[in-house]
Amino acid sequence: MRVCILMGSPKPNGNTAKLCKPFIHELELHKAEVEYIPLHGKNVASCIGCMRCQDVEGEYGCVLQDDMQAIVQNILRADALVYATPIYTWQATPPLKAVMDRMFGLNKFYGRLPRETLNKTKAVGLITTCGYAPEYAADLLDEAVKRWCKHSGIPYVGMYAVRDDNIDDLAAKRCHGFC
Repeated sequence: MRVCILMGSPKPNGNTAKLCKPFIHELELHKAEVEYIPLHGKNVASCIGCMRCQDVEGEYGCVLQDDMQAIVQNILRADALVYATPIYTWQATPPLKAVMDRMFGLNKFYGRLPRETLNKTKAVGLITTCGYAPEYAADLLDEAVKRWCKHSGIPYVGMYAVRDDNIDDLAAKRCHGFC
């Protein structure tokens, strides 16, 4: 099994990275191959909404040439995709949000081509840290990822969210089907 973790935190040793470490360790114990991709510092432009990706059959097809092409290749090779991010104003960090928006090119729903989802067999999960109780702070991002998965026909396995002040006390975790 291959798992691609897209790390949205700008802090390589921050709370979200701390939360990912035991998850990655557990995956590796079960012989999963983990591709951990820190997004901070990557060159991923915002989607420009040109829709040209929708008319490129069988491939991603985004006209913007940046680090997103390599990220997409990792996503397509993976059996599971995990978004990892601290919550900033009820949403993913800007680097992860840019990647999520650019994933539009993986769904061919809006052009002249037959409807197709390029990463349709993937499972998607969310790991997040937040400054408030997760049911208040992480619920909007959780819902956004659920909707994207439903729209794309991709299974959503859930969210694992921890309040920042309890990061070292995993007994205080809020787990929604992802543990």
